[in-house]
Amino acid sequence: MIKLSAVIITYNEEEHLEKCLRSLIDVADEIIVVDSFSTDKTPEICNSFNVTFHQHAFEGYIEQKNYAVWLAKHNYILSLDGDEALSETLKTSILNVKNNWQFDGYYCNRLNNYCGQWIKHSDWYPDKKLRLFKKESGEWKGINPHDSYKLKKGLTSGKLQGDLLHWIYRDYSEHNLKVEKFSTIASQAYYKLGKKSSIWKILFRPTWAFFKAYFLRFGFLDGLNGLIICVQTYNVTFLKYVKLYRLWKTKP
Repeated sequence: MIKLSAVIITYNEEEHLEKCLRSLIDVADEIIVVDSFSTDKTPEICNSFNVTFHQHAFEGYIEQKNYAVWLAKHNYILSLDGDEALSETLKTSILNVKNNWQFDGYYCNRLNNYCGQWIKHSDWYPDKKLRLFKKESGEWKGINPHDSYKLKKGLTSGKLQGDLLHWIYRDYSEHNLKVEKFSTIASQAYYKLGKKSSIWKILFRPTWAFFKAYFLRFGFLDGLNGLIICVQTYNVTFLKYVKLYRLWKTKP
């Protein structure tokens, strides 16, 4: 059986971190937490488990996750966030893979809990994530805050059974705050990459994002929360391109 390092990045994750760590007990041979100087009970919760705890200044989601992988001592990595946990089916699937590793990386579906409701449609499910992989098989890439692990060209991937459980927002106010925060982070990341905005992008891309999530991906089947999620998909896309437009207009 292979040895598996679970790596987690955290910042003020006291609400869900215990569920995350408890789900890893029978799966991981090492648990590493990279914390961005939490001010809540995150460090105390980690100390109550068999965790190697590191504090590291936050430079970005992608940078933080690559740093956590670099700290791992085993050659096989399971990467989680502090508000995620393995379902029982996913735990069993990972244990089976530990006994018979066949691919360079493994995907699973992520099931998101929004204001107490598990969301089964829109862009939120199946929220396919590659979280189990060989060390040095790739790296975390993307445009902050939207990170994903990318395998090197020519490497192979498989699929795990079961869901990665994710508690995303406890209420609508928290979602509003994250929309504002994430749209700012994304617009700044786009600006650094030289990506441009335009009136056309400001009008079209949010509208398409809503239409795709609500109608083509059946967001309406999740009821009122499904509608709210798709409206916020519109909002975050709209704000991202408006803020990017302003950044270019105010460029010295």
